[in-house]
Amino acid sequence: MVSVAVENIKCGGCANGIKQKLIKIEGVKQVSVEIEAGLVEVEFDDAHDEESLLSKVKAQLASMGYPEVGSLEGLKAAGAKAKSFVSCAVGKMSDSSSDSNK
Repeated sequence: MVSVAVENIKCGGCANGIKQKLIKIEGVKQVSVEIEAGLVEVEFDDAHDEESLLSKVKAQLASMGYPEVGSLEGLKAAGAKAKSFVSCAVGKMSDSSSDSNK
């Protein structure tokens, strides 16, 4: 299990969105998110190169507005925060629609 400290995680909607996107990356076996700590923990399967997968995970997180802590500054950080609001909203909608399907 590899941990990545990221910025902008605020709630369960953020966590849900992150899990949904990262689990789609080939080679990612499991994803967990610690909201309060701002940590994304990822487990990879043994058949893939961990370093390459970690790069893909970090790139996906950044594209969603959850960059690795300290990786962005200024306007880029503000842009990432804006993206995280969208990802959070999508995660909340996905979470509520799965609740209604139960």
